Amino acid sequence: MNIATEGKQKKKRTIPGFGLTMGFTLLYLTIIVLIPLSMVFLNTFSMGFQDFWATITEPRVVASYKLSFLTALTAAFVNAVFGVLIAWVLTRYEFPGKRIIDGLVDLPFALPTAVAGITLTTLYSPNGWIGQFFSFKIAFTPIGIIIALIFIGLPFVVRMVQPVLENIEKGMEEASASLGANRMQTFIKIIFPELIPAILTGFALSFARALGEYGSVVFIAGNMPFKTEISPLIIMTKLEQYDYEGATAVAAVMLIITFIILFTINILQWWTGKRYSGK
Repeated sequence: MNIATEGKQKKKRTIPGFGLTMGFTLLYLTIIVLIPLSMVFLNTFSMGFQDFWATITEPRVVASYKLSFLTALTAAFVNAVFGVLIAWVLTRYEFPGKRIIDGLVDLPFALPTAVAGITLTTLYSPNGWIGQFFSFKIAFTPIGIIIALIFIGLPFVVRMVQPVLENIEKGMEEASASLGANRMQTFIKIIFPELIPAILTGFALSFARALGEYGSVVFIAGNMPFKTEISPLIIMTKLEQYDYEGATAVAAVMLIITFIILFTINILQWWTGKRYSGK
């Protein structure tokens, strides 16, 4: 077999044709992602800067921005902590019912968001099964919104961290212990650096999902202006009033801020991956 024949065989791929697959990739992303997103900005540009500025700086809209971003960030932080704990339990221990618990983690993916919202509202309302045991209100407050966002964002962190934990060689932990490190030092020095990129990815996905969530939040929020009214509800309200330009203006602001936050998280993820994993 000559060198030319070997070179041709090495270039063979399971799916033939880089040009064809790359073209399909670009076409698919353009139709599904780029064109819908560009329409948000095109509709916004048609309303003029003064109207745009007046719309996005309405006190009621600004209050919804603060509530949406703060509750989404809080829920993502909570999921980043407890998602790692759940992934650790599912990865490092064997116990009866493990497969059932592992499957329950994905339940928020399969459950319709409206069903989740009604269920959580029933549980955490002042007369609900859980809400009745608290001296303060959970449903119809920002706390209820955070609980709903934690519910829908938890699988992202667990499913990102779980395979990384499974691939960490236990020999590294045993070597650390044999050199005199205690459990906490082994976790901080050996395990946690390996998990940082996966945790950041799960955090970013959980945050992005929480920011745009509507179905599971709208019931438990109570939707009181300036208190528990989220930005997606503002957008829906404007659409119902046939104010399409106002709705896209609010959506454009959310989109820009989300891009900035996700870009920052990606930079941080790249840096931590290079710093701790040598990638």
